[in-house]
Amino acid sequence: MIDFKKFKAATVQTSPVFLNVEKTIEKAISFIKEAHENGAQLIAFPEVFIAGYPYWNWIMTPVQGSKWYEELYKNSVAVNDVAMQALYNAAKEYKITVVIGINERGDSYGEIYNTNLIINHNGEVIGKHRKLVPTWAEKLTWTSGDGSSLKVYNTEVGPLGTLACGENTNTLARFTLLSQGELIHIANYISLPVAPPDYDMAEAIKIRAAAHSFEGKLFTIVSCSTISQEIKDALRADVPNVDELLDRKSSAFSGFIGPNGAVIGTPLIDEEGMVYADIDLSKCIQPKQMHDILGHYNRFDIFDLRVNVAPTKKITFVDKSQDNL
Repeated sequence: MIDFKKFKAATVQTSPVFLNVEKTIEKAISFIKEAHENGAQLIAFPEVFIAGYPYWNWIMTPVQGSKWYEELYKNSVAVNDVAMQALYNAAKEYKITVVIGINERGDSYGEIYNTNLIINHNGEVIGKHRKLVPTWAEKLTWTSGDGSSLKVYNTEVGPLGTLACGENTNTLARFTLLSQGELIHIANYISLPVAPPDYDMAEAIKIRAAAHSFEGKLFTIVSCSTISQEIKDALRADVPNVDELLDRKSSAFSGFIGPNGAVIGTPLIDEEGMVYADIDLSKCIQPKQMHDILGHYNRFDIFDLRVNVAPTKKITFVDKSQDNL
């Protein structure tokens, strides 16, 4: 008989300690400990939580923002960095699955990835998803990921997948995860007060989460960051009116969406904190009787989606010296 997991999940809405890896990890661990004490087996953190989002791309010229890119690179991390071990140890100590966004340092000094790490309850990094396409001004900072990270992972709480921010709008990316049996989706974001005046960021986040949950008949857990006074003060020397540019209501939404597309409990909008929900994966069954886009409610004789999951190769070395022997 299939074991449909029941568990408590937590999601965090807060800001990192800006461009400070060690202190941000300490902050994350404090939330992990609190979530464990409240019975959670899964916790979600915001996009690039370690250790900050490049807001300067939106409020400075590229030339002004160049020095900030350098600071971000210096405060980006590799998965096996010593500084990250404390985070993995906390996941193991508190027996909790962790999904957290990082600025992942690449091999080139011009290479940073917007990456979500999936850490299991034994403190092991079982996967990482690199954002496929940086959104809009983000192209000044991040390198695109590839199809090799479009995966669903078997975790202690069930089959889990993740996408970062705007790529939750990408229907084909979302379907790729659904096709691999995803039942728990982590969608993490940053607060974006610099969006157009008529764009309600919190509502947009909720709509995207609801669409994925309703279409796939699964649970979506949303974690969004906030913009702290510390972040604004750090940027103030270059942008004196930073408060005007980065203060805006309805910029952040964190919470839970059920398989029927409805919000579970009371989400966090703009406020910092952590909220919880009880997840029962058996609730994904009945809605699929009506619309199962992975089975009876599709026509795969008509539609054919092919996904390139090969890692990107930067170079291929060809040695033909042996041909002349």
